[in-house]
Amino acid sequence: MESNDAIKNSGSTLSASDKKRVMDAAYEAGTILLENGAEISSVEETMSRMASHFGTEDENFFVLSNGIMATEKHYARSKYIPILGTCLEKVVEVNQLSRDVVQGKCDIDEVERRLKLIRNMKAKPAIEQIMGSAAGSAAFCIIFGGGIFDSIAAFITGTLLWTFMYFVGFRYMSRIMGNFVGGLLAAGMCIIMYALGLGTHLSNMIIGAIIPLIPGVPFTNGIRDLANEDYIAGVTRLLDALLAFFCISLGVAAAFMIDAAINGQVQPLQELTADPDTSGLTVQLISAFIGTLAFSILFGVPRRHYIYCGIGGMLGWLLYLLLMWNTTISQPIIVFLATALVTFVSIMMSIIRKCPVAVFLICGIFPLVPGAGVFWTTYNIVANHIPAAMSSGFLAVKNTVAIAFGILIINELRGQKIAKRMLRRRIKK
Repeated sequence: MESNDAIKNSGSTLSASDKKRVMDAAYEAGTILLENGAEISSVEETMSRMASHFGTEDENFFVLSNGIMATEKHYARSKYIPILGTCLEKVVEVNQLSRDVVQGKCDIDEVERRLKLIRNMKAKPAIEQIMGSAAGSAAFCIIFGGGIFDSIAAFITGTLLWTFMYFVGFRYMSRIMGNFVGGLLAAGMCIIMYALGLGTHLSNMIIGAIIPLIPGVPFTNGIRDLANEDYIAGVTRLLDALLAFFCISLGVAAAFMIDAAINGQVQPLQELTADPDTSGLTVQLISAFIGTLAFSILFGVPRRHYIYCGIGGMLGWLLYLLLMWNTTISQPIIVFLATALVTFVSIMMSIIRKCPVAVFLICGIFPLVPGAGVFWTTYNIVANHIPAAMSSGFLAVKNTVAIAFGILIINELRGQKIAKRMLRRRIKK
């Protein structure tokens, strides 16, 4: 008990064994965060906060995208940490634990106990994830202009895709092969259903179907790491996201080439058009809400935050639509403004809900991710429409840069401080 009492009081002199317990606990907290999609600055800040509160001296933590190095006077540890997946619920729980530590609510025994519980938390049930993929595919099919029957086809494809990914892809395949096969399966199923008469816009069906594969976590965190001047981690994560996009595109291209080999020609596609039955503002906003909420399921967001994730995505899509319909501003500028809004709303929600910004931001920007641009670039390359492929690819790049700048600008403008001031004024009133 004496050892634990010493550790409990910040600033007290710690023995070598006590320091090891504290540093090991901080290291475990950082490991859980890094494994499950937290940005680098958050990992370093959490580890330092926990260690210094318990009275360690000269602790240093250096975090990379796949590893952590920690040192203290009589402590040194480094370890390769693979990215096992994304479970933002674990990120939220570790964040709350660090808050409790700073507030003096936990001794080291309690910290170790809670870290074990967090480590052993189970992912969302398979049926919940599969339904999230299905609902997300259907909703995003509508967002990108699909009709009711297109959405039904995307729903069926999203169900089959995530069933395959959950039971086979994530367990027995590398991420490269899993994304390739997933893109092939999603596009192939849509082509088959389109041939059978289910759905009228094949392009919309495929775009909705492949959305669950889009690497939202490395893409968003890569941008945020760059904003925090963690250049190595930022570039690494963005390259990881680009590789995932490339593998998905290869899978879609393979599906079209197989279909062309069977039928003698590449499937002709209509240009992306909005179905009149689903293009109204109300249907679009409901779809954006459902689609964003569905991705909060796939990313392991705590259930109590689902609705808030959906609201963030819906508000960003509302601004996007209003500007697209009522102004002559270019699409990349509109994407930039909508991303800035989603980022600021995510910051406000993180303060209100007391959890990391990433919980809301990663899900909220999904309606703005250029999934359609990636698809059309892939299709035009397969169909040998090189000028069209260059045009759609360049637009996708511009929209991606617009998303990056939307997040960066709000971070540079100290969006968190502005949001806190606004909330304080509201409380005073």
